[in-house]
Amino acid sequence: MFTQKPSFLSLASLAGLVWCIAATASGQLHVGAARVDITPDPAMMPPPFASIHDHVFTRAIFIENGNASALIMNVAVGKFTQEFYDKLSKEISSRYDIPLDNLVISAVHVHSNVPDLGAPIPGSKAGPLPASKAYVERVYQGMIQAAGQAKASSQPAEIGFGEGQLFLNVNRDAIDPKTRQWSQEPNFAYPSDKTLAVVEFCRPNGGEPIAIYMNYAMHANTMFLRGQISGDFPEVASRYLEDNFDDKVVAVWSSGAAGDQNPIYRRAINAIDEAQIKNEMDPSKADEKGGFESVAAMMRLMFGGAKRPAAPLDPKLETQSWQIVQSIGQLMAEETLRVMDGISHFRSAPAIEGSSKSITCPGRKRLDHAREGVSGNYEDGPPTHIDVGALRIGDIAIGRVNGEIYNKIGQEAKSGSPFQKTIVVTLANGEADTDYIPSDDAFGRSTFEVLGSHLLPGCAEMGIVNGIDGLLNQDMEGSNLN
Repeated sequence: MFTQKPSFLSLASLAGLVWCIAATASGQLHVGAARVDITPDPAMMPPPFASIHDHVFTRAIFIENGNASALIMNVAVGKFTQEFYDKLSKEISSRYDIPLDNLVISAVHVHSNVPDLGAPIPGSKAGPLPASKAYVERVYQGMIQAAGQAKASSQPAEIGFGEGQLFLNVNRDAIDPKTRQWSQEPNFAYPSDKTLAVVEFCRPNGGEPIAIYMNYAMHANTMFLRGQISGDFPEVASRYLEDNFDDKVVAVWSSGAAGDQNPIYRRAINAIDEAQIKNEMDPSKADEKGGFESVAAMMRLMFGGAKRPAAPLDPKLETQSWQIVQSIGQLMAEETLRVMDGISHFRSAPAIEGSSKSITCPGRKRLDHAREGVSGNYEDGPPTHIDVGALRIGDIAIGRVNGEIYNKIGQEAKSGSPFQKTIVVTLANGEADTDYIPSDDAFGRSTFEVLGSHLLPGCAEMGIVNGIDGLLNQDMEGSNLN
């Protein structure tokens, strides 16, 4: 039975929200799912990648109840531009008759495929290379295809929700014990949500699963700087689950509030990353204050502008790091299966409602280029824009934001939601012009996420929390949860 949390928002705070509400009772839930391979062909290999480690995919879950429809989708890229999303969402909405507010399309945020789908290559006066343009089109068409296949495979279904715990992530904002400066290292004292949320779509009356939607707050950066295309641990988790059900299931992974969350186990991974960056750095600038050359070297490695041949991968570290990736993915999949075994309540005719809101916050422009560990210098910049939204399927709420938010923000949005079953998905439905979105308390830290943020403190955190929770609170009035 659905239990409503107390609402602490006034009605005035809900004014101006955009909401798509179904006025009539919902009917039998129908669900379809699809997986489409978006691995690049050799001729369209995007920089800086030279080989394929494992295949990458886009996955989609189509949902409808006879009165409204929705689409939940991911794609195994770093992120995608707002321009890319706007074009994609309009075509999906028009072609498959799904309201724009009922779309939740997120980037897996793998660091082992194009970092920013649809964006010009930094430093390239000619813009994206022909291979990059071809690959962007390949991904775009693959996502359109996945959405269509998901809708075409729609069948009667039920939906259930469960949560588990995984101790695989850790907050990465920390003071280095040697340098006494802010750095990217494990910090077990700072916020880190261990919740693995699982939405299961299955055939009626306890039938076999059709689709699985997972959400966990952790960066997919374990295959970083290899020059190899990979779906990282989210792909391992998805394929493990799909294999478990003989490929009769599509398993979609989404990133929670992971802006300051790394995998705990990164020893071999860090060693490879550091070796690649050190090899690419200009030795004459290696001691530059603030680590500017290390950032420049990393960016060259990320976007295909390396000035030196890549350092050969240490065979032992390469083997160990991939074993870590597989272990993380398998543990995530096994916890998903454990959670699914415990889901006992399923809904067969849930209401489907979507909403969205735009948030404008004061911005700042950075005047220096240090990586981290030193204070940044800024001047006032143009306003920044963040889009938030919510998709409700019965008593399950999926909040979304088009940026990388700190874990504390995601936890606040979930705790303030009127729905006990709430997920927060990040890097969804476009790309905010903010860079990272730190929590207000984090602006006192000289981490790379905070230094690079285009935001001034005091706006984004509560804007996102109140935005998502406000959209969901508005739906509580006279809502049909089934």
